[in-house]
Amino acid sequence: MPADRRLHRERGGLEEMVREPESLRERKKLATRRSLGLAAMRLAIERGLENVVVDDIAAAAGVSARTFNNYFASKYEAICSLSMDRGRLIGWTLRRMPDGMPLMDAITTAVLEGPLGGAEEPPDLEWRERVRLVTQSRELQGEYLRTLHATQTVLADAIADLTGADPRADMFPAVLAGAVTSAISVAMERWLTADPPAALAPLVRQALGPLRCTLPALRPAANPVAKAGRPADPCQGEPEPDHEHPASDLC
Repeated sequence: MPADRRLHRERGGLEEMVREPESLRERKKLATRRSLGLAAMRLAIERGLENVVVDDIAAAAGVSARTFNNYFASKYEAICSLSMDRGRLIGWTLRRMPDGMPLMDAITTAVLEGPLGGAEEPPDLEWRERVRLVTQSRELQGEYLRTLHATQTVLADAIADLTGADPRADMFPAVLAGAVTSAISVAMERWLTADPPAALAPLVRQALGPLRCTLPALRPAANPVAKAGRPADPCQGEPEPDHEHPASDLC
């Protein structure tokens, strides 16, 4: 595929990630995109990544191969679109957290309200091993890195909105977004190799916990913890337990 066409497609995908669909047509497009991504991942898990072709994915999603090519350049891009969409959902959810909610509580809640939040039980060992073989394949690494960058961008923009920071002049949103996405990646890597198998959601909570402990030291002025009348360091002092937002008890 020519570089200019690929760049246009990437930019279009990022634009869809960072805004809520406004029309029925856009919602249908996102539904088709997700259907193709899910079909690609399911077939790769069932058959092995090398045994899946575009025609198989399109047929499983109930569309033509031409339609598939309107959304993705390869089966690898289709599989990684699930992570791309997860990042979009986290950013969308984060912007809708209640006013005055501590920043890391808001981020943790946004992460766990999405697809990761439903993973409260350990997976079947055979199924998890198949997922590991797919997600850790060498062929997916380039697409995964692109997805990781896009997720960090969406999350950084949402953090900037919450804190009132200017992402063009202030590195804090991008630094925190990078730390959060890295924490999620570490949790998922642990989930893929845990023996015995472990649930994903508790691992994500555990990975994000240290960020909440160190965040005020990094940027106290931008942290809504101060606005909520809590201690400057949420890992010091004895604030009242936050039963509405359990993430407050991570430390």
